Amino acid sequence: MKRKIFILHEIYGINDFIKMQAEAYSNTNTTVECISLYSDNRIFPYEQEQEAYEYFINEIGFDAPLEKLTEKILEDTTHYDEVLLIGFSVGATLAWRLSELPLQRVVCVYGSRIRQYLDVNPSCPTLVILPSHEKSFDVHELKETLDTLPAVHTRQYLSQHGFMDFNNPNYCYESCLQAQAEITQFFEIKQSRRTK
Repeated sequence: MKRKIFILHEIYGINDFIKMQAEAYSNTNTTVECISLYSDNRIFPYEQEQEAYEYFINEIGFDAPLEKLTEKILEDTTHYDEVLLIGFSVGATLAWRLSELPLQRVVCVYGSRIRQYLDVNPSCPTLVILPSHEKSFDVHELKETLDTLPAVHTRQYLSQHGFMDFNNPNYCYESCLQAQAEITQFFEIKQSRRTK
């Protein structure tokens, strides 16, 4: 079985954390592609969080990349048995908006702006990983809303936004380990069922 996993990055671009995520899921049956949302493939250092955020919001946004991403994903559904999508932060919000496409699985890791797109109803199993706390909104309220959607599974970890990234000030080793295991298991469920 041939699988393709697309990874959508945070505001910082395809940095070391995103590259390590790609390595974690890559194997003989699985091709992983990190898609840069930035046409010049720029990478922001963590100290430039505010600049990175403003650049993403003002130059990219949550609408413009959708058409290109949809086209790319749909094309690969014809070449692979399974196409999966994982996004982090702003990438997670985009992954959430793409979850209505004919994908096998979608993972959204701390996509805080998902709260603005609650009209989306994923057509495939979708795992939403949330921290226990976000500065700008009530995470528990979002979790309760998402839990009413049939295809959505939510997991919440004692941590803050960015907890999976070892270079992020909010990195939490224990929560990262648990979330990583959760994602790996979620991605392998369908594969293990097929082999029975």
